[in-house]
Parts: sequence; C-alpha cells; structure tokens
Amino acid sequence: MAAWDEAALTALDDGDELDIEIARGDGTRHEPVIIWGVRVGTDFYVRSARGPEGLWYRRALRSLAGKLSARGVLQDVNFEQVSASDPVNADIDAAYHRKYDRYGAAIVGSVVGPGAARVTLRAVPR
Repeated sequence: MAAWDEAALTALDDGDELDIEIARGDGTRHEPVIIWGVRVGTDFYVRSARGPEGLWYRRALRSLAGKLSARGVLQDVNFEQVSASDPVNADIDAAYHRKYDRYGAAIVGSVVGPGAARVTLRAVPR
C-alpha cells in the first residue's frame, strides 16, 4: 500500500471540506462533490453522509478510484472499503467528532456511528 506524503495528508485534513471526483471507466472523472474526510494516523478516510445511497459513494465502490483535492492538494487515490467491524471505526468516529462537532449533532451524526461505519472508505494515494 502506498504511503501518504505528510504535507498532502495534513493539507487534506486541515480544511473542513474537500472535493472528491470519482473515476469513470474511460479514465475521465465525474463532477466533484464536496465531502468531509478525516485523518487517522497515517491514513485518510471518507464516509458517505447519505449512507449507501450516496451517489459518489456508489460510484466509488464501482470504480475504486478517484481524486481528492483541498487546500492546493490534488491527489489521485484508490478506495478500499473498510469493514464495519474494523476497530479503526472508533478512531474514525472520534476524528469526525473532533473536527466537525461544532456543526451540531444532527450533521455530525450522519458520518459517525454504526451506520456510517458501513460506508467508510480508506483513500490510498496513487
């Protein structure tokens, strides 16, 4: 598995919002979607606030490739689905709470907990 460049990982995590572009089969990308993401250790994770029905998430599961961009970083990534039973989900929940709780429980609630754990992707740099 490829490792993140520390500066890129920090830049993606420093801002609240990032753009995600999911790759199509022909190599082009779908229009960017604004999402939230968090760093846990040396990994970066994203979750679908709309659950398994989120369009970008469904596309990401099909292609397993895309691009993340924020704060001057443009990073091609592969996506790996994280098991809902993986212990890292507790750390991902905690990271989302630390970073986004100021937006209120209703909003943060869409990206934490057992339901959100089912739609967690690890973004691996390419």
